[in-house]
Amino acid sequence: MAKTQLNVRVDEGTARAARERALARGMSVNRYIEELVRQDNGEVGHTFVEAAADFMKQYESVFADEFGADREGPREGRH
Repeated sequence: MAKTQLNVRVDEGTARAARERALARGMSVNRYIEELVRQDNGEVGHTFVEAAADFMKQYESVFADEFGADREGPREGRH
C-alpha cells in the first residue's frame, strides 16, 4: 500500500505521550498513530465482527449439536 506523509503539530505533552505509548507497544510513533486512526475509524471492530460471524457460520451445527436448537436466543421472525 502506498504511503503518504502527513505532518501534524501537537503540543509537547501530546508528542511525549505518543512516543511513550508507541515505545511501550514496541512500535514506531507513525505506526502507533496509524493504528489509533484505524481504531477510531472502526476498522478493527469491523474486522473482529466479520471474523466472529464467519466463525459462527462455520461452527453453527457444532453449537446446535452441543447446546440444542431449543436453547438458541430469539431470532427475527421467531417468537
